[in-house]
Amino acid sequence: MFGFSLQKLLLLAAVIGAVWYGFKLVSRLQQNRELEARRQGREPKRRRWTRSGGAAAEPEPMIQCPICETYVAAKGARSCGRDDCPY
Repeated sequence: MFGFSLQKLLLLAAVIGAVWYGFKLVSRLQQNRELEARRQGREPKRRRWTRSGGAAAEPEPMIQCPICETYVAAKGARSCGRDDCPY
């Protein structure tokens, strides 16, 4: 009537169970790694990831330009092309 059948419901339950136990396994492996790192006297590694998949870079300090009031990187600031730009 609605397209439900016993086979489809069993398959759906199996997929949900597999995903559930997969997440539990990954979580348990991560906890074991952290516990082992603490036993060896070192801090467990925690990674931050960007959307592109690589490790995230440290944020740069920013300063506000006194002329145009935009924020630029504190290190390596370059002139924006305006005559009165201090950089």
